[in-house]
Amino acid sequence: MEKESLFTKKGGRDEGKQTPRDAATAILLRDRTEGPYEVFLMRRHRNQAFMGGAFVFPGGGMDDADADPEIAACTGGFRAADAKRLLQETDLPEAIALGLFVAAIRETFEEAGVLLARDARGRVVDLSAPGTAARFSCYRLELHEGRLDLAELVRREGLVFAPDLLVPYAHWITPEIEPRRFNTRFFLARLPEGQVPVHDRLELTESSWMTPAFALAEHEAGRIILMPPTLKTMEELLSFPDSAQLFAAARSRLIRTILPEVFRTADGFGIRLPHDSEYTLNVGKQQPHPGGSTRIVMEGGIWRARSV
Repeated sequence: MEKESLFTKKGGRDEGKQTPRDAATAILLRDRTEGPYEVFLMRRHRNQAFMGGAFVFPGGGMDDADADPEIAACTGGFRAADAKRLLQETDLPEAIALGLFVAAIRETFEEAGVLLARDARGRVVDLSAPGTAARFSCYRLELHEGRLDLAELVRREGLVFAPDLLVPYAHWITPEIEPRRFNTRFFLARLPEGQVPVHDRLELTESSWMTPAFALAEHEAGRIILMPPTLKTMEELLSFPDSAQLFAAARSRLIRTILPEVFRTADGFGIRLPHDSEYTLNVGKQQPHPGGSTRIVMEGGIWRARSV
């Protein structure tokens, strides 16, 4: 496994150990008529040095353009103050706070083809018509290649972005031992009607809807790879029987920063989470509490959640 970064999905500028790059990840969910809800996961290309073969959520590093003041005029009245409040980060610069929501929208569109935006009538954009789907597929490629930015896309289509459809869920920071670090906010989002996610076929080779239970079972069997933040998130999602309870809990939960502490094990290494009884870092340390895993260790080539 590459040690470039264990805790976010996408590489980017090398900001060094002291300045983690801001990043955003979207946990895209859909309900089913029968059975529990599903989560959209995509597999990284196996040939990529960075997290090759791992199943991930859409997401990546925040770009400078995500925090452009011009973008702030395209958010349908959603303000930077709203972003700071929802992220529970009162000291965060306003441009960064709003930019994180925009980055989550951009990355979800670039990587999964799902656009969280509304038309002039206030309806979430419907991409189901063949002509519309083809047009937005072209926009997606242009964004990938840097020939189009988000502000131009919404101007062409008469849209506004819908950051209110994103619910902040978690906040992970890459450990200090890593040469490239990321300061990643995780968001929940429902799949809009009239949209079908499709992986980008550039950095990603396949995609699938999975229930949390199925994803964890596949990972434990070694058939898919889940990196520690994805693994821990899936474990948490498993405790919610339906998406309504999950979103309700996310809107009322206290978001605590998770800075994993790396430690050596007999098989290699692992990470302690802030509520682990042996966690020694001062940043984000929490009181031990029952329920769920407190550390994630590499055993037999597979990340496994453990408690002490």
